[in-house]
Amino acid sequence: MWLIALAGLAALAVVAYPPSWHVSRGLITIAHEGGHALAAVLTRRRLHGIRLHSDTSGVTLTRGNPRGFGMIITAGSGYVAPSLLGFGAAWLTAAGHITLLLWSVLALLACMLLMIRNVFGAVSLLVTGGAVFAISSFTKPEVQAVVAYAAVWFLLLGGVRPIVELQSKRRRRRAPDSDADQLARLTHVPGTFWVAVFLLVSVAALAAGAWLLVDLPALLPSVFAPV
Repeated sequence: MWLIALAGLAALAVVAYPPSWHVSRGLITIAHEGGHALAAVLTRRRLHGIRLHSDTSGVTLTRGNPRGFGMIITAGSGYVAPSLLGFGAAWLTAAGHITLLLWSVLALLACMLLMIRNVFGAVSLLVTGGAVFAISSFTKPEVQAVVAYAAVWFLLLGGVRPIVELQSKRRRRRAPDSDADQLARLTHVPGTFWVAVFLLVSVAALAAGAWLLVDLPALLPSVFAPV
């Protein structure tokens, strides 16, 4: 339990400290653009490519009905993808399926690599995938567990910060074409509403993921047990 807590604190420090966040935010962008891409495929939009940029931004290019249901789902999937991925990873980790988690991440990265359309994006995915492969193949199970817990916490916590940053940029009118503003134009519902939806989903995923990781149902009886 103390190891899980330390992994969570380490992930929180990385997300909260601006220099480390600037370096690690690209991992959240990979999950963000992967969410757009997966939603496009599931809604039968034509996926034309993904670009990841050195400023930690990204773009997913799709073709299809510009105002249909598929476009709404695709536009709304990016900001919630890291948190939902973190929740799924928390479920696998809590169930002890750490090797399955690592290989699933490799499979997802390989699928994204097929759709990458710029050099920086390809290098980012290859470096990330290489690190995951090395951990899953050449380290002890205990090390894999530590990395898995830290990565899950990072996804859960790191999924929240970009949403807060998004609303800050929107207040200063620096993100006129953000996902929330695209959804506002598609649905005629204010962009602030969609930011609130993103935040609600991410916070719920964080709470549920933390519940799974810490195993509160098993922990509480021991905490309140008579001495």
